[in-house]
Amino acid sequence: MRSAAPMGGSAWLRRQTRHHGKRILTRTRSARPFLPAAAARGRCGACPPAASLLPKMAVAALLRGAAPGRGGPTWRWRLHAAPRRRLAHSSSRLGGDHADGAAWACFLLDERSLLRVRGPDAAPFLLGLLTNELPLPGPGVGAATPPARAAYAHFLNVQGRTLYDVILYGLPECAEAASGFFLECDSSVLGALQKHLALYKIRRKVTMEPRPELRVWAVLPSAPQADQAAPLQERAEATAILTRDPRTACMGWRLLTQEQGPALVPRARLGDLQDYHAHRYQQGIPEGVRDLPPGVALPLESNLAFMNGVSFTKGCYIGQELTTRTHHMGVIRKRLFPVRLTGPLPAGGVGPGTAVLTASGQAAGRFRAGQGNVGLALLRLEKIKGPLHIRTSESDQVAVTASVPDWWPMASKQS
Repeated sequence: MRSAAPMGGSAWLRRQTRHHGKRILTRTRSARPFLPAAAARGRCGACPPAASLLPKMAVAALLRGAAPGRGGPTWRWRLHAAPRRRLAHSSSRLGGDHADGAAWACFLLDERSLLRVRGPDAAPFLLGLLTNELPLPGPGVGAATPPARAAYAHFLNVQGRTLYDVILYGLPECAEAASGFFLECDSSVLGALQKHLALYKIRRKVTMEPRPELRVWAVLPSAPQADQAAPLQERAEATAILTRDPRTACMGWRLLTQEQGPALVPRARLGDLQDYHAHRYQQGIPEGVRDLPPGVALPLESNLAFMNGVSFTKGCYIGQELTTRTHHMGVIRKRLFPVRLTGPLPAGGVGPGTAVLTASGQAAGRFRAGQGNVGLALLRLEKIKGPLHIRTSESDQVAVTASVPDWWPMASKQS
C-alpha cells in the first residue's frame, strides 16, 4: 500500500510491507529506489548492511577464479606476489561446519623458528648429525621452479636421546639466494641448536644464520574434502615455501613466508593456535621441548619411525648405535600415546612427569604434556588397555584414556 505525503517540502512514499510475518511501515523519498528498513539493517535486523557485503563478495569471487583449474594461467602460485588481505579470526574446531565456506585453516606458530644452513659442506655436515636423510630437490628445469620438499628428523646426543626435533626444508638449487636448508625448530632452543651445530662444524664450509623475518604457518583442512574443494600444490618461491608436513598426512601442510599465511592459501581462514595444539595432541604428534624434553626422550619411544623421521639405511650419525640396536632388536616397551583426561583437572593443568597409575596403583607411565583434557603420555604397552588414572595434588583422581592413532602402522595397532 503506497500513499504520498509531503514532508519538509519533499515528496515521500509510505509503504507497508511484511517481513518475517511482521508488518513494516517505511518512508522513503520517491526519487530513490525503495529499500525496506529491515533489509538496510540485514534480513533479520541484526545482520550487517548489504553494502558492506559487496567487498567480501568481490574477494570471494576473485578467490574462486584464482583457484587451480579455474582461473587459467593467471594463477601460478606466485606466493610472493599475492596481495595482503585481512581475515576474521575464527576459533571453530577443525572439521566443523564453517559458515564462511573456508576450506583451510592457517595457524601462526610463533613458538617455531627457522635457521638457515648453507654452504658447500651443508649436506654432509647435517647428514652426520640427523637421524634422517636430507630433502634434496633437484635443480629447476628452465624457468620452472622445482617443488620444495621437507623431512622430519631429530638431533640426538651421544647417548641416543633426543635433543631437538626439526623439520628440514630443502631449497631449490636454481635460487642462489635461497640455496641450502631451512631447519624449523622450537624457538626456545634456537640458540642451543646453533651452539650444537657450531660444536661439530670444525673446518667445514658451512654458515648458519637465523631467519626471524620468515614465519612458520601450519595449514590444516577445515573440511573433510578440502583437498578436492581447494587443492594445494607444493611450491617454493623467493619469499615463501608451501609443502606437505613430512610427519603424517593428518598434519596438513607447512607454509614459510613473510606474508600473512591466509592471504597465500585459497579459501583460508585464520585459525586459533589452541585448536592446532588440540588437533596435534589428539593425533599423538609431539612437537617442541615440552613434548620432547632434551636429553630425556628416546626417539623410537617418541614414535620417530612412525613419523618418517629416521632412516636405518643412511650413514652414521651421532646417537645412531642405541637407535639402530633398539630397532633391530624390536623391543620397545613404552611409547608416547595420545591421552584424554576425564575428571576434575587442577587449575594449572596436569604437570609434566606426573605418574600415570593402573587401577591397582602400579606405575603405567608418565604424563608428558598437554592442553586442556588432551595430551601425551609415555606409557607401557601392556598397561594401556586397562583403566588408568592420575592422582592430583588435591587427592582427586583423573581418569586417563589412551588411544592408538589411525595413522600408525597396522602392526603397531595389533601389538
